[in-house]
Amino acid sequence: MSQQTQSIMKAITLNKIVLNMGVGKSGDAIEIAKLALDQISGKKSCAREAKETQRDWGVRKGEPIGVAVTIRGKDATALLKRLFEAKGNKIKGSSFDDFGNISFGIKEHIDIPGIKYDPKIGILGLDVAVTLARPGFSIRFRSRHKAKIGKTHRISHGEAQEFLSSEFGVEIV
Repeated sequence: MSQQTQSIMKAITLNKIVLNMGVGKSGDAIEIAKLALDQISGKKSCAREAKETQRDWGVRKGEPIGVAVTIRGKDATALLKRLFEAKGNKIKGSSFDDFGNISFGIKEHIDIPGIKYDPKIGILGLDVAVTLARPGFSIRFRSRHKAKIGKTHRISHGEAQEFLSSEFGVEIV
């Protein structure tokens, strides 16, 4: 065989996108953040509660202090293209980790194409966490016979950067 074929088990796919807004207090701010994330994702977002009490900040355990939404499948691919456009199709190399994850922030949610300014919401920032996966990655989460992902099957910096460059046209800075 003169051509080297790549195994289908090495194919990288977009697993999920998690959009997160840390508000820091409950009440109207949580509802406004929910509206913003619902507008961006087209999905229903949910509040995230404080894990422990922080007296200095006036936060009690169990109090909602953030909002998050998870997007998967074709919706995630379409949304990720819009999120990269908001960043000018450029991502820092330091945004990648050793396990196929990318994280970056967007300072103003109205920078995302298709999102219009709403005076009820105002201008909010958000965090984006993108998870890439390969076939077989679910063995980490199954209930019976859990196993670790081997070093050669993990997604490295370079592989994640190459995937985003080829699939989404992103430039790594």
